[in-house]
Amino acid sequence: MTRVLKAIGLMSGTSMDGIDAAILDTDGERIAAFGPARFEPYSPKMRAKLRAGVAHAAKWSGQGPLPPDIATLERELTQAHAAAVNALLADASLHPNEIDVVGFHGHALVHRPDRRLTLQIGSGPVLAESTGIAVVNDFRTADVRAGGQGAPLVPIYHQALAGERAPVAVLNIGGVANVTFVGRSGELIAFDTGPGNAPIDDWALKHTGQPVDTGGALATRGRVNENVIAHLMRNPFFAAPPPKSLDRMDFTLEMARNLSAEDGAATLTALTARAIAQAREHLPEAPQNWIVCGGGRHNPVLMRELRAALGPEKVTLAEDAGWRGDFVEAEAFAYLAARALRGLPISFLKTTGVPRPMTGGSLVYPQWRPAT
Repeated sequence: MTRVLKAIGLMSGTSMDGIDAAILDTDGERIAAFGPARFEPYSPKMRAKLRAGVAHAAKWSGQGPLPPDIATLERELTQAHAAAVNALLADASLHPNEIDVVGFHGHALVHRPDRRLTLQIGSGPVLAESTGIAVVNDFRTADVRAGGQGAPLVPIYHQALAGERAPVAVLNIGGVANVTFVGRSGELIAFDTGPGNAPIDDWALKHTGQPVDTGGALATRGRVNENVIAHLMRNPFFAAPPPKSLDRMDFTLEMARNLSAEDGAATLTALTARAIAQAREHLPEAPQNWIVCGGGRHNPVLMRELRAALGPEKVTLAEDAGWRGDFVEAEAFAYLAARALRGLPISFLKTTGVPRPMTGGSLVYPQWRPAT
């Protein structure tokens, strides 16, 4: 039997809220145990730096060194992840030598697979030296260079979580929303459905000064503008067949520029739900259940809109399936790191569009190990 590894997964999503860190015991195929998990919020200053980094990276051609401000941001981001690892180890009463590998997603600044360009900042060597633990990072580059979308990468973990629930749709609502369909025979289909929390969060920040629409409070006071929704749903992305993925900035606040603060929040929230419902056209059969992960499930207005858009299909929270809804993606990168160590594929024809199942990630060993 393949040895079970103790892995840490790290995720910094397009919502820019902070770092999710989780421990998973796995051999890259089965899940042996779920370990402790921890969330480290970003300071307002770090959020502002990440927003600036996204803007600067959008101007980068992909050739040559990163602009100096992005290189500086990468160092700061990596050190923040090292601190998150150390805090998680303290929570779990574990020594670094008891961890086999860290799966480090980094933070996505730009994602343009049509140009074979994707950039997730975060230095694997620096994280390995800061923690004394082997690191797998840079999960997307090989897939994109081979002609894949480089996203989503979590579906193989969703399949492991789903078990015998097929046919099931696992929906992650982060800054961008994506769905994984697991069929009765194990068929795996995945793609980005459209905007997730990112436009809603940006709208809330602009109109309230808060980085999220907490509890959907702003959207609750507004009315959905159906004319705007109808116009936005004509975007060619929604009708395009998968595989497909999005950059965080593909859907921006310009979508609601002529609406009031309240109506804009309500309309952007409804758009996320309608886009998810539209995604059903690309699935081979109706899921028995939609299991919702990610930060979007905390927004009651979004969940209400989603249930209305999906009609009779069952919509449940990750916790109802026995999962940790805030940490599924962090767990997934622990799982992907274990798969990478074994040379197992992490992306597939019907998840990223890569021409053949491919492994991914770059493995870096530290030059030192902390004393026990």
